[in-house]
Amino acid sequence: MVGYDPEAKCVSTVEAAAAGSASGLVTRVLISPLDVLKIRFQLQIEQLSSRNPTAKYHGILQAAQRIFQEEGLGAFWKGHVPAQFLSIGYGAVQFMAFQGLTELVHNVTPYSARGPLVHLVCGGLAACTATVAVQPVDTLRTRFAAQGEPKIYPNLRRAVVTMYQMEGPRTFYRGLTPTLIAIFPYAGLQFFFYNILQQFSEWVIPAEGKNGGNIKNLVCGSCAGIISKTLTYPLDVVKKRLQVGGFEHARAAFGQVRTYRGFLDCLRQIRREEGPGGFFKGLSPSVLKAAFSTGLVFFWYELFCSLLCALKSPDSTGRKGG
Repeated sequence: MVGYDPEAKCVSTVEAAAAGSASGLVTRVLISPLDVLKIRFQLQIEQLSSRNPTAKYHGILQAAQRIFQEEGLGAFWKGHVPAQFLSIGYGAVQFMAFQGLTELVHNVTPYSARGPLVHLVCGGLAACTATVAVQPVDTLRTRFAAQGEPKIYPNLRRAVVTMYQMEGPRTFYRGLTPTLIAIFPYAGLQFFFYNILQQFSEWVIPAEGKNGGNIKNLVCGSCAGIISKTLTYPLDVVKKRLQVGGFEHARAAFGQVRTYRGFLDCLRQIRREEGPGGFFKGLSPSVLKAAFSTGLVFFWYELFCSLLCALKSPDSTGRKGG
Protein backbone atom coordinates (compact mmCIF):
# COMPACT_ATOMS: atom_id res chain seq x y z
CA MET A 1 0.00 0.00 0.00
CA VAL A 2 2.96 2.34 0.61
CA GLY A 3 3.76 3.93 -2.76
CA TYR A 4 2.12 3.53 -6.14
CA ASP A 5 0.74 0.07 -6.85
CA PRO A 6 -0.07 -0.40 -10.55
CA GLU A 7 -2.19 -3.45 -9.75
CA ALA A 8 -4.32 -1.96 -7.00
CA LYS A 9 -4.58 1.72 -8.09
CA CYS A 10 -6.61 2.27 -4.97
CA VAL A 11 -5.08 5.36 -3.36
CA SER A 12 -4.75 8.67 -5.18
CA THR A 13 -2.03 11.24 -4.48
CA VAL A 14 -4.47 13.42 -2.51
CA GLU A 15 -5.63 10.44 -0.47
CA ALA A 16 -2.01 9.52 0.24
CA ALA A 17 -1.52 13.05 1.58
CA ALA A 18 -4.59 12.75 3.80
CA ALA A 19 -3.52 9.35 5.14
CA GLY A 20 0.02 10.64 5.71
CA SER A 21 -1.13 13.68 7.67
CA ALA A 22 -3.52 11.62 9.83
CA SER A 23 -0.76 9.11 10.47
CA GLY A 24 1.64 11.86 11.51
CA LEU A 25 -0.90 13.41 13.87
CA VAL A 26 -1.65 10.21 15.80
CA THR A 27 1.99 9.14 15.94
CA ARG A 28 3.21 12.52 17.24
CA VAL A 29 0.94 12.41 20.28
CA LEU A 30 2.32 9.01 21.26
CA ILE A 31 6.05 9.59 20.76
CA SER A 32 6.47 13.20 21.98
CA PRO A 33 8.08 12.27 25.35
CA LEU A 34 10.82 10.29 23.61
CA ASP A 35 11.40 13.19 21.26
CA VAL A 36 11.92 15.62 24.15
CA LEU A 37 14.38 13.22 25.80
CA LYS A 38 16.27 12.77 22.55
CA ILE A 39 16.62 16.52 21.99
CA ARG A 40 17.77 17.16 25.56
CA PHE A 41 20.45 14.47 25.22
CA GLN A 42 21.61 15.71 21.82
CA LEU A 43 22.08 19.26 23.08
CA GLN A 44 24.01 18.32 26.23
CA ILE A 45 27.73 19.02 25.88
CA GLU A 46 28.73 17.02 28.97
CA GLN A 47 29.07 13.24 28.77
CA LEU A 48 25.85 11.32 29.37
CA SER A 49 27.09 9.46 32.43
CA SER A 50 26.37 9.35 36.17
CA ARG A 51 30.16 9.44 36.69
CA ASN A 52 30.20 13.02 35.38
CA PRO A 53 29.00 15.30 38.22
CA THR A 54 28.43 18.24 35.86
CA ALA A 55 26.08 16.32 33.55
CA LYS A 56 22.43 17.17 34.03
CA TYR A 57 21.16 14.03 32.30
CA HIS A 58 22.67 10.55 32.65
CA GLY A 59 20.18 8.16 31.08
CA ILE A 60 16.58 7.73 29.97
CA LEU A 61 14.99 6.97 33.36
CA GLN A 62 17.04 9.54 35.27
CA ALA A 63 16.33 12.23 32.68
CA ALA A 64 12.61 11.45 32.60
CA GLN A 65 12.43 11.63 36.40
CA ARG A 66 14.36 14.90 36.56
CA ILE A 67 12.31 16.57 33.82
CA PHE A 68 9.11 15.49 35.60
CA GLN A 69 10.31 16.81 38.97
CA GLU A 70 11.63 20.14 37.66
CA GLU A 71 9.15 20.95 34.90
CA GLY A 72 6.10 18.75 35.40
CA LEU A 73 4.35 16.22 33.19
CA GLY A 74 3.58 18.80 30.50
CA ALA A 75 7.31 19.17 29.78
CA PHE A 76 7.21 15.91 27.84
CA TRP A 77 4.92 17.61 25.35
CA LYS A 78 6.85 20.90 25.16
CA GLY A 79 6.64 22.23 21.65
CA HIS A 80 3.77 19.86 20.89
CA VAL A 81 1.77 22.39 18.87
CA PRO A 82 4.59 23.16 16.38
CA ALA A 83 5.50 19.47 16.49
CA GLN A 84 1.97 18.58 15.41
CA PHE A 85 2.11 21.09 12.55
CA LEU A 86 5.43 19.48 11.66
CA SER A 87 4.07 15.93 11.73
CA ILE A 88 0.86 16.69 9.87
CA GLY A 89 2.60 18.76 7.19
CA TYR A 90 5.56 16.41 6.87
CA GLY A 91 3.39 13.30 6.66
CA ALA A 92 1.15 14.85 4.03
CA VAL A 93 3.95 16.13 1.79
CA GLN A 94 6.15 13.06 2.20
CA PHE A 95 3.55 10.43 1.32
CA MET A 96 2.01 12.59 -1.40
CA ALA A 97 5.43 13.10 -2.99
CA PHE A 98 6.31 9.42 -2.57
CA GLN A 99 3.07 8.34 -4.20
CA GLY A 100 3.62 10.74 -7.09
CA LEU A 101 7.28 9.85 -7.58
CA THR A 102 6.72 6.09 -7.60
CA GLU A 103 3.85 6.56 -10.06
CA LEU A 104 6.16 8.68 -12.26
CA VAL A 105 8.80 5.95 -12.17
CA HIS A 106 6.19 3.40 -13.23
CA ASN A 107 4.96 5.54 -16.12
CA VAL A 108 8.21 6.87 -17.60
CA THR A 109 10.91 4.31 -16.74
CA PRO A 110 11.32 0.54 -17.14
CA TYR A 111 11.72 0.10 -13.38
CA SER A 112 9.03 -1.38 -11.13
CA ALA A 113 7.34 1.08 -8.80
CA ARG A 114 7.43 -1.62 -6.10
CA GLY A 115 11.20 -2.22 -6.27
CA PRO A 116 13.32 -1.62 -3.13
CA LEU A 117 15.85 0.61 -4.90
CA VAL A 118 13.06 2.73 -6.37
CA HIS A 119 11.65 3.11 -2.86
CA LEU A 120 15.11 4.08 -1.60
CA VAL A 121 15.51 6.95 -4.09
CA CYS A 122 11.88 8.09 -4.12
CA GLY A 123 11.68 7.90 -0.32
CA GLY A 124 14.75 10.11 0.01
CA LEU A 125 13.49 12.67 -2.50
CA ALA A 126 10.02 12.74 -0.94
CA ALA A 127 11.52 13.34 2.50
CA CYS A 128 13.72 16.17 1.20
CA THR A 129 10.66 17.84 -0.32
CA ALA A 130 8.76 17.51 2.95
CA THR A 131 11.74 18.74 4.98
CA VAL A 132 12.08 22.00 3.05
CA ALA A 133 8.35 22.56 3.45
CA VAL A 134 8.30 22.12 7.24
CA GLN A 135 11.84 23.14 8.33
CA PRO A 136 10.68 26.40 10.02
CA VAL A 137 8.24 24.43 12.15
CA ASP A 138 10.94 21.89 13.01
CA THR A 139 13.20 24.69 14.25
CA LEU A 140 10.37 26.06 16.41
CA ARG A 141 9.69 22.59 17.79
CA THR A 142 13.36 22.16 18.72
CA ARG A 143 13.50 25.56 20.45
CA PHE A 144 10.41 24.76 22.55
CA ALA A 145 11.66 21.31 23.51
CA ALA A 146 15.12 22.69 24.38
CA GLN A 147 14.13 25.60 26.64
CA GLY A 148 14.01 25.22 30.39
CA GLU A 149 12.32 27.29 33.09
CA PRO A 150 11.56 30.18 33.02
CA LYS A 151 10.50 29.90 29.41
CA ILE A 152 11.97 32.24 26.83
CA TYR A 153 9.03 31.66 24.48
CA PRO A 154 5.66 31.50 26.30
CA ASN A 155 3.75 30.63 23.14
CA LEU A 156 4.12 29.93 19.43
CA ARG A 157 3.25 33.45 18.27
CA ARG A 158 5.82 35.07 20.59
CA ALA A 159 8.47 32.59 19.43
CA VAL A 160 7.90 33.40 15.75
CA VAL A 161 7.91 37.17 16.30
CA THR A 162 10.95 37.13 18.62
CA MET A 163 13.03 34.87 16.38
CA TYR A 164 12.19 36.92 13.29
CA GLN A 165 12.96 40.27 14.94
CA MET A 166 16.09 39.18 16.82
CA GLU A 167 17.68 36.71 14.39
CA GLY A 168 16.06 37.32 11.01
CA PRO A 169 14.13 35.00 8.66
CA ARG A 170 17.12 32.74 7.99
CA THR A 171 17.01 31.49 11.57
CA PHE A 172 13.98 29.36 10.70
CA TYR A 173 16.19 27.36 8.35
CA ARG A 174 19.07 26.78 10.76
CA GLY A 175 20.44 23.28 10.30
CA LEU A 176 18.80 22.79 6.90
CA THR A 177 22.01 21.60 5.21
CA PRO A 178 22.74 18.72 7.62
CA THR A 179 19.02 17.99 7.73
CA LEU A 180 18.85 17.47 3.97
CA ILE A 181 22.11 15.54 3.97
CA ALA A 182 20.76 13.27 6.72
CA ILE A 183 17.13 12.97 5.66
CA PHE A 184 17.74 11.60 2.18
CA PRO A 185 19.52 8.43 3.33
CA TYR A 186 17.43 8.18 6.53
CA ALA A 187 14.03 8.31 4.86
CA GLY A 188 15.26 6.45 1.80
CA LEU A 189 16.53 3.64 4.01
CA GLN A 190 13.23 3.61 5.92
CA PHE A 191 11.25 2.97 2.74
CA PHE A 192 13.95 0.61 1.42
CA PHE A 193 14.07 -1.60 4.51
CA TYR A 194 10.29 -1.46 4.95
CA ASN A 195 9.94 -2.74 1.39
CA ILE A 196 12.58 -5.46 1.92
CA LEU A 197 11.09 -6.58 5.23
CA GLN A 198 7.59 -6.68 3.76
CA GLN A 199 8.82 -8.87 0.92
CA PHE A 200 10.70 -11.06 3.40
CA SER A 201 7.59 -11.46 5.54
CA GLU A 202 5.58 -12.47 2.47
CA TRP A 203 8.16 -15.19 1.84
CA VAL A 204 8.44 -16.37 5.46
CA ILE A 205 4.80 -16.27 6.56
CA PRO A 206 2.58 -18.87 4.86
CA ALA A 207 -0.51 -17.69 3.04
CA GLU A 208 -2.89 -19.04 5.69
CA GLY A 209 -1.07 -17.08 8.41
CA LYS A 210 -1.29 -13.61 6.84
CA ASN A 211 -4.31 -12.33 8.74
CA GLY A 212 -2.22 -10.13 11.07
CA GLY A 213 -1.28 -7.65 8.36
CA ASN A 214 -1.47 -4.60 10.64
CA ILE A 215 0.92 -6.13 13.19
CA LYS A 216 3.27 -7.10 10.36
CA ASN A 217 3.27 -3.48 9.12
CA LEU A 218 4.06 -2.27 12.65
CA VAL A 219 6.96 -4.70 13.10
CA CYS A 220 8.43 -4.07 9.64
CA GLY A 221 8.19 -0.31 10.15
CA SER A 222 9.82 -0.49 13.59
CA CYS A 223 12.75 -2.56 12.32
CA ALA A 224 13.20 -0.21 9.34
CA GLY A 225 13.23 2.77 11.69
CA ILE A 226 15.87 1.28 14.01
CA ILE A 227 18.24 0.41 11.16
CA SER A 228 17.92 3.70 9.31
CA LYS A 229 18.15 5.86 12.45
CA THR A 230 21.32 4.14 13.70
CA LEU A 231 23.05 4.53 10.33
CA THR A 232 22.28 8.25 9.96
CA TYR A 233 22.18 9.44 13.60
CA PRO A 234 25.34 11.66 13.75
CA LEU A 235 23.88 14.11 11.24
CA ASP A 236 20.75 14.45 13.38
CA VAL A 237 22.90 15.52 16.33
CA VAL A 238 24.61 18.19 14.21
CA LYS A 239 21.25 19.45 12.97
CA LYS A 240 19.92 19.88 16.52
CA ARG A 241 23.06 21.70 17.66
CA LEU A 242 22.78 24.15 14.76
CA GLN A 243 19.05 24.74 15.29
CA VAL A 244 19.58 26.16 18.78
CA GLY A 245 22.31 28.56 17.65
CA GLY A 246 21.56 32.07 18.98
CA PHE A 247 19.50 30.46 21.74
CA GLU A 248 22.38 29.83 24.13
CA HIS A 249 21.01 32.03 26.95
CA ALA A 250 18.04 29.70 27.35
CA ARG A 251 20.36 26.70 27.64
CA ALA A 252 22.43 27.96 30.58
CA ALA A 253 20.56 25.86 33.14
CA PHE A 254 21.34 22.67 31.25
CA GLY A 255 25.15 22.93 31.39
CA GLN A 256 27.80 24.06 28.92
CA VAL A 257 26.80 25.73 25.65
CA ARG A 258 28.69 26.11 22.40
CA THR A 259 28.43 28.37 19.37
CA TYR A 260 29.01 26.81 15.95
CA ARG A 261 29.88 28.71 12.79
CA GLY A 262 28.37 26.10 10.50
CA PHE A 263 28.08 22.44 9.60
CA LEU A 264 31.80 21.63 9.35
CA ASP A 265 32.70 23.67 12.43
CA CYS A 266 30.05 21.80 14.43
CA LEU A 267 31.51 18.47 13.27
CA ARG A 268 35.02 19.55 14.28
CA GLN A 269 34.01 20.85 17.72
CA ILE A 270 32.00 17.77 18.62
CA ARG A 271 34.81 15.47 17.49
CA ARG A 272 37.48 17.47 19.37
CA GLU A 273 35.62 18.08 22.65
CA GLU A 274 33.30 15.10 22.97
CA GLY A 275 34.97 12.41 20.91
CA PRO A 276 33.24 9.96 18.55
CA GLY A 277 30.64 9.21 21.22
CA GLY A 278 29.43 12.81 20.98
CA PHE A 279 27.86 12.04 17.63
CA PHE A 280 25.70 9.34 19.23
CA LYS A 281 24.41 11.22 22.27
CA GLY A 282 20.75 10.47 22.76
CA LEU A 283 20.92 7.38 20.53
CA SER A 284 18.96 5.22 23.00
CA PRO A 285 15.80 7.38 23.17
CA SER A 286 16.26 8.20 19.50
CA VAL A 287 16.28 4.53 18.49
CA LEU A 288 13.28 3.90 20.73
CA LYS A 289 11.55 6.86 19.13
CA ALA A 290 12.50 5.68 15.63
CA ALA A 291 11.17 2.19 16.35
CA PHE A 292 7.87 3.51 17.68
CA SER A 293 7.45 6.42 15.27
CA THR A 294 8.40 4.64 12.04
CA GLY A 295 6.41 1.57 12.99
CA LEU A 296 3.38 3.64 13.94
CA VAL A 297 3.64 5.91 10.88
CA PHE A 298 3.59 2.96 8.47
CA PHE A 299 0.98 1.17 10.60
CA TRP A 300 -1.43 4.11 10.65
CA TYR A 301 -0.72 5.05 7.04
CA GLU A 302 -1.50 1.55 5.79
CA LEU A 303 -4.57 1.40 8.02
CA PHE A 304 -5.94 4.76 6.83
CA CYS A 305 -5.26 3.81 3.20
CA SER A 306 -7.11 0.53 3.71
CA LEU A 307 -10.06 2.42 5.18
CA LEU A 308 -10.10 4.81 2.21
CA CYS A 309 -10.01 1.88 -0.20
CA ALA A 310 -12.80 0.14 1.68
CA LEU A 311 -14.97 3.27 1.53
CA LYS A 312 -14.48 3.45 -2.26
CA SER A 313 -15.11 -0.23 -2.92
CA PRO A 314 -18.34 -1.29 -4.71
CA ASP A 315 -19.35 -3.47 -1.76
CA SER A 316 -19.16 -0.50 0.58
CA THR A 317 -21.21 1.64 -1.81
CA GLY A 318 -23.78 -1.10 -2.16
CA ARG A 319 -24.17 -1.46 1.58
CA LYS A 320 -24.68 2.28 1.98
CA GLY A 321 -27.28 2.26 -0.78
CA GLY A 322 -29.10 -0.63 0.85
